[in-house]
Amino acid sequence: MATKKAAFGAGCFWGVESFFREVHGVSNAVCGYMGGKTKEPTYEDVCTHMTGHAEVVEVAFDPAEVSFDKLLEVFWENHDPTTVNRQGPDVGDQYRSAVFCYDDEQKKAAEAMKAKLDASGRFKRPIVTEIAEAPEFWRAEDYHQRYFERRGVKPACHKPVS
Repeated sequence: MATKKAAFGAGCFWGVESFFREVHGVSNAVCGYMGGKTKEPTYEDVCTHMTGHAEVVEVAFDPAEVSFDKLLEVFWENHDPTTVNRQGPDVGDQYRSAVFCYDDEQKKAAEAMKAKLDASGRFKRPIVTEIAEAPEFWRAEDYHQRYFERRGVKPACHKPVS
């Protein structure tokens, strides 16, 4: 299996991790931080809004079983990509909508799907999702990993939007 990586920011990473873990072909989903200036940030650092990091989930997937386009569809179906620095009650730059791309192919696919969705009228406002080259990924603390699964509760911080 030739595993590839993708990284998505869609609000609180607990919910993002849980919905990507449900996708056939995804072998792992890990909560972490990307897109900021501080090396080895902690959750407390990110919450100060001084580091510039987004809460993200780094997804390991088998492209023979699930396409990057399918991962993009899951991403856009499970959060509101039209709100700047906000998902539901969570407000702050760490909750921004973002796709961090590991290669040019991912970047082109993300930009094309964003343009297609914007043109479709599916969302009442323009999509504000950041699409950028993947910077260094910093794994979040252990207590953030598989948060809902370890507590035996259903994810509650993300709802499909239209």
